[in-house]
Amino acid sequence: MKYAVLVDGAFACKRLYRLLGNRHATAQDVIAKCQRIRSHDALKDGTLLRIHYYDAPPATGQVTNPVSGMTVNLGQSATFSRVASVHDTLELSADFTFRRGELVARGWRLRENVLRRIVKGRRGVRASDLIPDLRQKGVDLRMGLDIARLSLRRLVDVLVVVAGDSDLVPAFRFARREGIRVYHDHMGAPVMRDLKAHTDLVL
Repeated sequence: MKYAVLVDGAFACKRLYRLLGNRHATAQDVIAKCQRIRSHDALKDGTLLRIHYYDAPPATGQVTNPVSGMTVNLGQSATFSRVASVHDTLELSADFTFRRGELVARGWRLRENVLRRIVKGRRGVRASDLIPDLRQKGVDLRMGLDIARLSLRRLVDVLVVVAGDSDLVPAFRFARREGIRVYHDHMGAPVMRDLKAHTDLVL
């Protein structure tokens, strides 16, 4: 039995942050997660084709905070260095391929849980309440295309998908219609019922 692992990097790192006690995931944490998947009873006797890791490169360029007027260079931030390090290490790791999406800036947004504090404290928005609103594009599309390619060419018998986005449901259904078994790892995150319904096994 041959299988491939497809990992939504942003989703996996966000879940690992919670599972690691609010510590940002390193490349070694991601590799360890993939190793646990490979050791699962349903896969331990199989042969890994490859681990496909999907993520957008960290943001660069300069943005101006609308409250303080201060300009921030995203390419010199701690987030840029951390994410770039994860990507670089995984890209050079055995059995990994890196699929790049795009990161699009859509202005600014409030940090999580800040709105409640603003309302309860009856205060205005502070510069520190805002963070750049950066959205990924193309990651789900690339995952879907790879699922279709791997299924149509019969390169694997099983696809293991680490993701939480219900946009992947049509790709799951397509793979199963082509006779491929789909295993899903949502890492304990709350996900839509359809994601579970269109898989053969939830890890």
